[in-house]
Amino acid sequence: MEKLWQERLSVLELSTMRWSFEDDVVRYREHGYRAIGVWREKLADFGESNGRELLDELGMSVSSLHWAGGFTGFEGRSHTESLCDALDAVHIAAELQADCLVILAGSRAGHTRSHVRRLLVSALKEVAQAASVLGVQLALEPMHSGCAHDFSFLTDIPETLEVLSQIDQDNLGIVFDCYHMAQDPRIIQRLPEIIPYIRLVQCGDSKTAPNGSQNRCLLGHGRVPIAPIIQTIEKGGYQGYYEVELIGEDVEDYDYDQLLESSHQTLLRFTC
Repeated sequence: MEKLWQERLSVLELSTMRWSFEDDVVRYREHGYRAIGVWREKLADFGESNGRELLDELGMSVSSLHWAGGFTGFEGRSHTESLCDALDAVHIAAELQADCLVILAGSRAGHTRSHVRRLLVSALKEVAQAASVLGVQLALEPMHSGCAHDFSFLTDIPETLEVLSQIDQDNLGIVFDCYHMAQDPRIIQRLPEIIPYIRLVQCGDSKTAPNGSQNRCLLGHGRVPIAPIIQTIEKGGYQGYYEVELIGEDVEDYDYDQLLESSHQTLLRFTC
């Protein structure tokens, strides 16, 4: 059964970093959200079984599980270690009935571009097959080149889709993060061909293009055309979640409750 727009609004737990998992679940629901983007570290601190029980008790869905990947040597982890971690994350995503598991490719880590692509494709084939058995969708996230260095060598949608084409798994798509991908003024025109691959939309805004660390501002207060993006994606038949992600200097002085309320009201206004 298709969910109403209001039921597909979510918040990624990174947006309320100082709160606990329990705080996030309870407070997001109080502000009108019916889904949560789960951060694995917070869930681990609270306990996976306890987390599942709390989500069920409050009727909260999981828009995404963040994250797995780093198959190129991220933070000193080997390719094999990252692959094992990703397979563990697939099982957690299945237990949570998460709408998708977000995948970050990893940085180049001193490798040639062709080599990191081989590492990524090899790992994704194995992870996607395991995820398919458990009914888990994977969402590979490209990031803006201005802030992607430590996280992903994939910095545009065409290259990301090319990687997907080498794997050819129905349960593998992309994350469309407005903050990263909508800095391109031509993105609205390109959206119709991208929509079939989108597994998660992340809502982020900024006053300037990314340059170093991510710095997101309140939704609707920046340069990103979030409203026409959402309207175009909805018209294209997307039925997934819209997940708010707010991190950076422009929002760090706001009270979390203010951020949640402002984001919720702004998103609802975008669809009128």
